Amino acid sequence: MPTITLLAPMTPDAAISAFSYLRAVQANDVEAAREFAGTEPRMPELLVDVAERIVVPVTALPGPEAGEPCADTFALEALGRVFVTSLRTWTQTEPDAADGIARSVIDFAAQFLTEDHEDVADTLRQLEAVGVGQALDAHPATAGGQPVRLSIV
Repeated sequence: MPTITLLAPMTPDAAISAFSYLRAVQANDVEAAREFAGTEPRMPELLVDVAERIVVPVTALPGPEAGEPCADTFALEALGRVFVTSLRTWTQTEPDAADGIARSVIDFAAQFLTEDHEDVADTLRQLEAVGVGQALDAHPATAGGQPVRLSIV
């Protein structure tokens, strides 16, 4: 069984930038997406980081308390890891990979995390709230520091 490497927490600014870009792409707001990508040259890597934080928990094996995992569970976990590895490879081979990676993350959220009655934009907002919350917990603002503001697309 593969070992799970814990991800270093994202900074609040990185989480906000990545989710703002995702929501702009999902809304087909090309101008906003271009602006977000232009202000963050590491956007493809940030999107892969977000993808890993979404995909790995969804496809991970259940803990021992959930009982013995079945063969399908092992396949799902492997598929999730292959998906994230493919996205990471894409960032290394395509300098303008942000749009394609964003669309892959959005499609994953739509297929696996969005209920029939929900809009994928709502799912992305929920994921953003969790991601930014985790980033803020890991990187609390220093005294006198600027508060983090979420942007709405």
